[in-house]
Amino acid sequence: MKADDLKKRTKQFALRVLKLVAALPNTVEGRAIGNQLVRAGTAVAANYRAACRGRSKAEFIAKLGIVEEEADESAFWMELIIEAGLLKVQKVEALLMEAIELRKIMARSRISASRALKQIKSTPRDSKVISNRQSAIGNRQ
Repeated sequence: MKADDLKKRTKQFALRVLKLVAALPNTVEGRAIGNQLVRAGTAVAANYRAACRGRSKAEFIAKLGIVEEEADESAFWMELIIEAGLLKVQKVEALLMEAIELRKIMARSRISASRALKQIKSTPRDSKVISNRQSAIGNRQ
């Protein structure tokens, strides 16, 4: 999956969260959970876009961690909506599955990027210089 595909997917997730929250009852519980879900659900898309603009690999990894947390938090609020009986399971289920899937995608991406960063850091900086020197010496003999 490409970064642009995930940008679109996370934005669609945010839009779907807004529609779900609009369907919540206008009660103290509905408003409180709705506000939290809107914040977390829209943060998934906003932070993913920020991750794509990261100035370094480390910043990218950190932002992906935030996206993962926000997706997980969104899933939590949707679980509460179901368990509190604020909406029928059928209305929430597909979006809950999307939150879980986005969390898994971000976790895998973060782990993969972290491994790549560790490999870059563990590779000696002057390994290219050393190998060039060795071949230059070998050519002289």
